[in-house]
Amino acid sequence: MDRLFVRLCPLCATILKRVSSESGSRIYGKRWNAFIVVRPASSSADPLQWKTKKIDMTDFPLERVRNFSIIAHVDHGKSTLADRLLELTGTISTAMKNEQVLDKLQVERERGITVKAQTASLIYDYNGTTYLLNLIDTPGHVDFHYEVSRSLAACQGVILLVDANQGVQAQTVANFYLAFEAELTIIPVMNKIDLKVARPDVVTKQMENLFDFHRDEILRISAKKGLGVEEVLKAVVEKIPPPKGDVNAPLKALIFDSCYEKYRGAMCSIAMRDGSIKKGQKVMCVHSKKTYEIQEVGIMYPNEVPTEVLLAGHVGYLYANLKSTDEAQIGDTLCNPKHPVEPLPGFKPAKAMVFAGIFPMDQSEFPGLKSALDKLLLNDSSVDVNVDSSAALGQGWRLGFLGLLHMDVFCQRLEQEYDASVIITTPNVPYKVKISGAKNIKQYHGDELTILNPCLLPEANMVVQYQEPMVLATIISPDDYVGEIISLIMDRRGEQKEQLYIDDKRIMFKAVFPLNEIIVDFFDHLKSVTSGYASFDYEDNGYREANLIKISILLNGREVDELTQIAHASRARTVAKRMVNKLKEAIPPQLFEIVIQAKIGAKVIARENIKATRKDVLAKCYGGDITRKMKLLRRQAEGKKKMRRIGNIDIPKEAFINVLKR
Repeated sequence: MDRLFVRLCPLCATILKRVSSESGSRIYGKRWNAFIVVRPASSSADPLQWKTKKIDMTDFPLERVRNFSIIAHVDHGKSTLADRLLELTGTISTAMKNEQVLDKLQVERERGITVKAQTASLIYDYNGTTYLLNLIDTPGHVDFHYEVSRSLAACQGVILLVDANQGVQAQTVANFYLAFEAELTIIPVMNKIDLKVARPDVVTKQMENLFDFHRDEILRISAKKGLGVEEVLKAVVEKIPPPKGDVNAPLKALIFDSCYEKYRGAMCSIAMRDGSIKKGQKVMCVHSKKTYEIQEVGIMYPNEVPTEVLLAGHVGYLYANLKSTDEAQIGDTLCNPKHPVEPLPGFKPAKAMVFAGIFPMDQSEFPGLKSALDKLLLNDSSVDVNVDSSAALGQGWRLGFLGLLHMDVFCQRLEQEYDASVIITTPNVPYKVKISGAKNIKQYHGDELTILNPCLLPEANMVVQYQEPMVLATIISPDDYVGEIISLIMDRRGEQKEQLYIDDKRIMFKAVFPLNEIIVDFFDHLKSVTSGYASFDYEDNGYREANLIKISILLNGREVDELTQIAHASRARTVAKRMVNKLKEAIPPQLFEIVIQAKIGAKVIARENIKATRKDVLAKCYGGDITRKMKLLRRQAEGKKKMRRIGNIDIPKEAFINVLKR
């Protein structure tokens, strides 16, 4: 039988009703309601002859529930495996071409990557018993590792997916240790074994050496063709333990994700630990102490399907008129207001690695952009938000992201989902400084400052120590490129810590880098020198003392705060020259000459000129006295001099990111 999810438009007030004279089955639905419907076997002639099937959550006690995630490196086939699991359990129809079913965002479809972790519930019959499998499909890029860590909090096991051609990659290692530290059951799966270039024996050896898996426990599948996927489902039921909890205990549920629905506010993804929850029930957020009435609970099958109740061990969603990020806090615990409980251990807060200013194209668009940001922040709790202002760009925000791709995707979602046009300033990393002098310490309310905006860096005469953020990076590559990788590490001020072979041909490097050296284009350069074979991942490694300098950019003598940079002293001149050259390419010519300067203190260390566009004022002179031509040229020169003094220089928003690229 085929299953179909039917949802009526919330603006439609009518009830769709059709009765079939042949089979007696009918299709129906009401505003705000959604149903799973099953087509009778005899009704193939009419696709509208469906009957409703309700999901009773009381049919799935703790011992018949399995909660698991799929974790892997980028492009190792997580979303494809999720599609096959949905098809195999009958959650979606095999009659349609299913690709990236759980990747629901436009940006995910366009880029072919998973950005947002998505939940789907599967109903699977195994050995005469029906199980409820709650699957979470996670992103694979290092910028979205926070999505992975939050997803693991709702699971008791994971499927570790490895490409049979590419083998173990840097993010594979990082995700394995996330699951290992969370004490989750790990099911090793090798994907894409149907490829002609697959190297299953080599990849098996890598997984044995790095993760201590036994050769016999590694499942070999082809998610694209569906080979071996049934064995993965069996392994999930047999190896992953059921969740622990007590249905009769007071309510305790963890909010591990949220997203914004246009007409209904915040939808919270919850993992039930104890008790039960149903529509009309009062719940309280332990963190905010606010009480709400549940409007709807249900499971993702794979879209929203309302249910009567959610019990201990289940993973589902709820609506409770939550409207803002302050109310729907990720990691908060829900409980019964009459029976308060100790909060569940949440997750480590996301640590922003890259900061950039975001401003509306016009200040009249500020309220609309603020509303769009509030809604999008419900979908992405890993973004750090601080109010900011600029003399040139007006009122805005300084946002912290997990990486440059995270920033790029966030801004693209602002434009696509909320039609908000923004100006993005030059991305930078957070620095720390220690200052001296009682007056200075009183002014800055402490002797140690974290600098998110480079133009707010204190004067050099009051700073006694600069510190820059460091990261511990993992690089995995064929050993043919050892020399190129070591040269790249040294060029980016890296310090090599470890070097070991994971099989006969592949080698893994561990190195400590300044974050500022790798955040923008290091991965592109690494791919270039290794012919695309290397993979890269990094994690926070604290701060280290460094000799830092503030570089100011001036256009016709006016300092542009949004382009101010902090650089290491050994790189200051190189960075300054690169920035002025990039600005020369990015800024369109004006009717007057533009002088671009880079300064350290009062000293100019780099300069470029953009020549004025020429207008032939003598075109109308066909003859006459030379003094007439000289008068026109003199007047033009005076006008350009005045324009240079008072004219505004338009900097395209692309310049703010391009200026950092090497």
